[in-house]
Amino acid sequence: MADEMVRQAQRFVNDVYGSRIGMTVKEDGFTKWEVMYALTRALQWQLDISPVTNSFGPTTLSTLTAKYPKLNFGTMPSADFCRIIQSALYCKGYDGDGINGAYGPRVQAAVTKLKEDMGVGTVFPGSDLTPKVFKALLTMDAYVNVNSGSATVREIQQWLNGRYIGRRDFFVIPCDGHHSRDVAKSVLFAIQYELGMADGTATGVFGPGTQAGLKQHTVSLGNTGIWVWLFSAVLALNKRPVDFTGTFDSSVGSAVRTFQSFAKLAVTGDGDFATWASLLVSYGDQTRSGEACDGVTKITDARAATLKAQGIRYVGRYLTALSTTSLPEKPIQPGELQTIAGNGLRCFPIYQTFARDAASFKYETGRAAGYAAMNAARDHGFKNGTRIFFAVDFDALDGEVTSDVLPYFKGIVDSVADAGNPYLVGIYGPRNVCSRVAAAGHSTASFVSDMSSGFSGNLGYPLPEDWAYDQIVTRTIGSGDGLINVDVDVASGRDTGQSSFDPPRTVVPDTRLAPEVYPALELDVGKYMESIGFPNNGGTRDFTHERCLRTTVLDHDDVITELSNRYAMRKALIQASAYWEMRHWDAVDDAVDVLVVAYHDPQPGLPPPPNAPRDSSTGIAQIFGATAILAWNHCITKGVASGPIRDTAADDDIYAAWRQVRNDEYALRTVAMIHIWGADGKPGGQNPPAGETVLRPIALNYTEREIFEILRRYQGWGEEAEKHAGQRMALYHILEKYNGISRHL
Repeated sequence: MADEMVRQAQRFVNDVYGSRIGMTVKEDGFTKWEVMYALTRALQWQLDISPVTNSFGPTTLSTLTAKYPKLNFGTMPSADFCRIIQSALYCKGYDGDGINGAYGPRVQAAVTKLKEDMGVGTVFPGSDLTPKVFKALLTMDAYVNVNSGSATVREIQQWLNGRYIGRRDFFVIPCDGHHSRDVAKSVLFAIQYELGMADGTATGVFGPGTQAGLKQHTVSLGNTGIWVWLFSAVLALNKRPVDFTGTFDSSVGSAVRTFQSFAKLAVTGDGDFATWASLLVSYGDQTRSGEACDGVTKITDARAATLKAQGIRYVGRYLTALSTTSLPEKPIQPGELQTIAGNGLRCFPIYQTFARDAASFKYETGRAAGYAAMNAARDHGFKNGTRIFFAVDFDALDGEVTSDVLPYFKGIVDSVADAGNPYLVGIYGPRNVCSRVAAAGHSTASFVSDMSSGFSGNLGYPLPEDWAYDQIVTRTIGSGDGLINVDVDVASGRDTGQSSFDPPRTVVPDTRLAPEVYPALELDVGKYMESIGFPNNGGTRDFTHERCLRTTVLDHDDVITELSNRYAMRKALIQASAYWEMRHWDAVDDAVDVLVVAYHDPQPGLPPPPNAPRDSSTGIAQIFGATAILAWNHCITKGVASGPIRDTAADDDIYAAWRQVRNDEYALRTVAMIHIWGADGKPGGQNPPAGETVLRPIALNYTEREIFEILRRYQGWGEEAEKHAGQRMALYHILEKYNGISRHL
């Protein structure tokens, strides 16, 4: 709900400082970072700092400290300076006395209350506003419990502020009852200070000095003092049911044993180094051994022997890869699963392609990922019931989890469900991402990327309750032929991979679609298209799902199979492009086609209609005459097709090609020509400013990146082409599923 006093604060900063600080804010009555940035800039302007920035950094703090170490009624430099403080107080939920420019009793009481809520009231008594408190005032941090925050966590936050705020590099942390990145770092600072590290040496990083110091501070039953306070704090911050206490009693010991068992540590009941480490940083004690590993190197007999000698039982390997040249052994290699099983190891599959930024995660790309992973799992021979870990390999912020990652996993779950749930869905990613996807019901176990300790989704979050594998360190082990580099993973036992496999499906040419799979194919494609807004009855478009699928898949299966075999091109590339385009055919296309006919073949005695186009996307595959000419010319010149060379500048040639692509069979043949032309970089075509890259010649073992590029290039480039290619990837993989079944019957 909008707050009128926040609105007045926004109006003040706009009216007084907007032209001075290079920004204005929306006057909507809602507190947000934009307002805090503007107030920070206003303060910098008052301090004669140039240029002004959004950051309350070292320069701002040192300048403020030098000029005004204590701001109060007697030291306030101006009314507008005071109004900055009053505006910030309102944005924080405190009384700013009407933004009247006076540091009067109400403002003094608000500042006193603010410091009390922060836990620094004893260190900074009275109503003076000190520089570090001012810095904290200009953030979005809360100093009261919010969103059902924990009273124990808030007590810890206030204690940390009160005890360490006098240290140079320690700043006020939130007191909102929630663990966070800032709180986690503040605990490391606290430990370093108690170890005797000087300002400048203490960095808040879990480095060698901190680790060495903690090894000298095991706490156990009956201990009291500062190290128990700190240990109980990190237990509570990891959501263990303990009080914040300075006495290591039986309840603390019980919580420690439970945590150690959960995290697969030695269950000693003591706060030893391994336990400190697991509570403080996501990767914990990196000298630990793990029963699992994952890597991008083929497991040979010699490497399997190395792994077994290290006590490793479970091996994570990738189902697919985006490149055939970079990390060539990243995907499971032919015969590798049999080698793994033959050496008494078990394998758990990982699916990762476009997984390194939020833009890669959408519902439709999740649908594509689900089908692609299932197809690859079948190809490799993974049996039903195997858990596939789908990767989220970037530092996803909590908002991005909501807006992007959760819809993506909903797409995965939906595609797996449509396939009859042959496989289980797991997730690989940071702690917060894993926990939230699990809470949404979209995963059954987590493979936690805890080596990325700096990820915002790891720092300040506990180990997910459903963790199966915990990735803690990269090691190179073995020697000679057995040398291998792996990520070491602690295993919980929730997932044990697989030790036996079906015969792998080899890369073979496509065949005609088996009649018995067509009903299921029609059902699956229909479900997917409806899930992205294309009703099976056609909706406002011209053709139904059933008609489009029969036209572009079943009725011309002989032609598509022939093209596939001739050009080593998966049938699904042709089918997906044609079906997608036919599903988009609507009345506007019909109207434009009429105008093209009128341009080239006007009624006797009548001129063509005004602005009539000479070309349009037409036919079941929605191909322009000019596009058909360019693609066919390229393929004819290349020697992979035959026919006349045509000129896109000649109306007669455009019209001849345009009429040909309105024939269904010719349109499908042209789709294949466009794909070959696309793989070669579409020479002579309308390409993006940097041009289209030349891809590997189309092959039956195209990677997902290559498939995406071919589908995208069919449409062109730009945001819409990227979006539609992402949607067509799922369609491709559904079609490929049933083509794959047919060719392996």
